Amino acid sequence: MKNSILVSLFFFFTAAAAFAQKSEIFEKEGMAIKGYDVVAFHTEAKALKGSETFTYRWKDTNWLFENEANMDMFKKNPEKYAPQYGGYCAYGTADGHKAPTETDTWTVKDNKLYFNYNKKVQEMWSKDMPRYIEKADKNWIDIKNKP
Repeated sequence: MKNSILVSLFFFFTAAAAFAQKSEIFEKEGMAIKGYDVVAFHTEAKALKGSETFTYRWKDTNWLFENEANMDMFKKNPEKYAPQYGGYCAYGTADGHKAPTETDTWTVKDNKLYFNYNKKVQEMWSKDMPRYIEKADKNWIDIKNKP
């Protein structure tokens, strides 16, 4: 009896680990970046909500766009427009962990899109962006597929 309980627990925890989300992309309700058009951050310097009419699936996540032109630009070069660290907080990534983000905390620096947890964190991050980006780039390799 004791062995069967241990075996059952082993299989339960193994299955739970297998199904834990290891998403490389920060998503909410099945949409990357809460449904905002990532191309618009680059081309219009605005946070514009995407439309389900213009949806493209990339890295197991739905990306929404304001229009077909933006969707086509993303399709041609998603790495150019996708946010760094999968849209997780740049400051948190520099600290070695994934953290959710708010859409109004975006920054485009050197043609790369970054998000932060909230405005206060964005202020801290922006005081030494180059150092935080360097740390986050190194940490992302190890944490991008962790829950």
